[in-house]
Amino acid sequence: MKSSIRSLVASVFCSVLVSSFSVGTAASQSTNHPNVLVTESPDQRTGNPLEAVAKQVRHELVMLPYYNVFDWLEGEVTPDGTVILRGEVVRPTSKSDAEYRVKRLESVANVVNEIRVLPLSTMDDGLRIALYRAIFNSNSSLTRYRLGAVPPIHIIVQNGRATLKGAVGSKMDKQLAYMAARNVPGLFEVKDELVAD
Repeated sequence: MKSSIRSLVASVFCSVLVSSFSVGTAASQSTNHPNVLVTESPDQRTGNPLEAVAKQVRHELVMLPYYNVFDWLEGEVTPDGTVILRGEVVRPTSKSDAEYRVKRLESVANVVNEIRVLPLSTMDDGLRIALYRAIFNSNSSLTRYRLGAVPPIHIIVQNGRATLKGAVGSKMDKQLAYMAARNVPGLFEVKDELVAD
């Protein structure tokens, strides 16, 4: 009885040791390239590889620490593995962070960074805040769109001109957002590029 318990304990110990060694070996292999993110999604294993890369790029862009309602980022993946980044950001660090994070993805061969950094302007900063308050005020049905880490409505302001980008749930919400933006004093122009689902 004691010998069978000892052999059972010994076999469990050996299996734990073997599994920890294989995990340690995998971890040591993955640390050889610390700047490369290795992720494999179901899309990469079975489906369209470009779609899988696009999902990874989108995830990296949305997870940027300072990406918010006043920025807009988008990416295009070409068949040769090049990612073209476009959009407008308020902070220069958001532009460089986006490029750095996308370059780290294993399936990305090259990154072309066409993101524009919006010029510093106290007038534009004031308009951004006024637009945010007008669109997302507590009496509006658009209040639900301000929830979440990255709201679906983005407000881009440059030189007194505003552009609404993103997606809303209905044509009525699209119209309400546009009308709220048009009522903000001091704007020269408002472009509505919202997509109604």
